[in-house]
Amino acid sequence: MARRGYDGVVLAAPVTVPYQRYSTESTAWWIGRALAGLAATSGIAHRDFDGFMLASFSSAPDSAIGLTQHFGLSPRMVDFLPMGGAGGVMSLRRAARAVQAGDCDVVACVAADTNGPQSFRYGLENFSRFSQDAVYPYGAGGPNVSFALIAQAYMAATGATREDFGRIAVAQRQNGLRNPHALMRKPLSLEDYLGSRPIAPPIHLFDCVMPCAGAEAFLVMREETARAQGLPFARLAASIERHNAFPEDRVMLRGGWARDVDDLWAMAGMRPADMDLVQTYDDYPFISMMQFEDLGFCAKGEAAAFLRDRDLTVTGDLPHNTNGGQLSAGQAGCAGGHIGLVEALRQVTGAAGPTQVEGARRALVSGFGMINFDRGLGSGAVVLEGA
Repeated sequence: MARRGYDGVVLAAPVTVPYQRYSTESTAWWIGRALAGLAATSGIAHRDFDGFMLASFSSAPDSAIGLTQHFGLSPRMVDFLPMGGAGGVMSLRRAARAVQAGDCDVVACVAADTNGPQSFRYGLENFSRFSQDAVYPYGAGGPNVSFALIAQAYMAATGATREDFGRIAVAQRQNGLRNPHALMRKPLSLEDYLGSRPIAPPIHLFDCVMPCAGAEAFLVMREETARAQGLPFARLAASIERHNAFPEDRVMLRGGWARDVDDLWAMAGMRPADMDLVQTYDDYPFISMMQFEDLGFCAKGEAAAFLRDRDLTVTGDLPHNTNGGQLSAGQAGCAGGHIGLVEALRQVTGAAGPTQVEGARRALVSGFGMINFDRGLGSGAVVLEGA
């Protein structure tokens, strides 16, 4: 059953705090930079943000509360969503409903992580212990090993090859070279991709994101507020969210998008072909491929053939991850779940600069987060439309 829409709710003030390959600054420092950026971009004092959504891995669960005092906030709503690649969609959905209900006027959605010695080591040591206890006793830990199992099953089921994955990575690198904030600055050829060293076969070096420090943020408000501030904005046309969608599947070859995709397009009143660009969560290229299938761009198992016939670069016929995505810009922890939203907001308001897709008005953004051995527990998608 289709959900009610989000009439009158908009996104504005996209902020990226430039990424750093390695940072000794605290997570709070990155969050503070993001909040300052939101205030400067919107002309709204940060003390007037009456909603605060925080997504972070390197921040303690009570940080969202503690940081309200630290930064002088007095919000009517606070939420902490350390949900990785699903966090951006989740934050947006909750913020939008709060604004729609009148519980908040301006909600700051912030995702930030640092990668100093304590946070980075903690993340590596505890990835299996906390989120993948099924594999921890066997010494197989970390996302690369676990996603390799899914990638193997996906390739066996669909016939997709490493060359197919490589085309996604190469196109994103071309896009990333346009993005001044992207950390990967060297061109990537398909030969480079195929010849890179194996990490956890079939996953090789250029299938993997590079951990870094950084922040992404945006504001959610009513349309009249954005107009009063003179802010470019995007309307939230539709959204979906689903966790542990198909527990009967032995290995995750589809995500929660497949469960609710009809609701997404019915709420938006659009179709996949209406999108001017697509931003998928790209922790690995094959996960992006899975999203194209589950979100209705092609039938299940046909993404490899579908994408072979399309140009995924900024100037192509299907612009995808136009700022380079995480594979070329870097993965700043939970900010990886917000990077696509922030870029899409810039795109549909004509503010993307060197990565701008000509005439972009409609964008699909999908998220995927928190893997538990053989499946992702969080997935979602939103459709944005320029005013």
